[in-house]
Amino acid sequence: MVMKMTALRPLTVFAFLLSFSAVVSAHGDEKHNEESQYFSGTDSDAATLVLKFHKALETGNGDLAASLLADDVLIFEGKGVERSAQEYASHHMLSDMKYLSQMQIELIEHHVKENGTYAISLSRSLVKGQYKGKEVNHIGNETIGLEKLNDDWKITHIHWSN
Repeated sequence: MVMKMTALRPLTVFAFLLSFSAVVSAHGDEKHNEESQYFSGTDSDAATLVLKFHKALETGNGDLAASLLADDVLIFEGKGVERSAQEYASHHMLSDMKYLSQMQIELIEHHVKENGTYAISLSRSLVKGQYKGKEVNHIGNETIGLEKLNDDWKITHIHWSN
């Protein structure tokens, strides 16, 4: 039986997440300096791409943000799902850019691990501001899966939650 690469991608990302979480939890109650405890792998190429994606959304550069996504990206946010870069770019990305342009965002934790042609970015951010007349002040969590496609990192999965 032959499986399409996109069918394997969620399984590969899941296995990669499991291996990453095992490494993190293996340290137990050891004391680490704050930098290594809250930030790791942030100088990697995959991390640079994730930060570029964030900046593109925050500054309203939809073309750049869309170009960093794999064509078949899978995006989970709340109860919603978008199954392609085109679907996200023509729908939810516009409201994300409007929202983010009104927020002050402080990255409080970010870990990126590359493993061959796959990478995972795990982050937490403090999000503050006012949007549509309502005060916003919460911690946002983000998981981004990346894959090296034709020698370039592309975002293949995003999961956002508050």
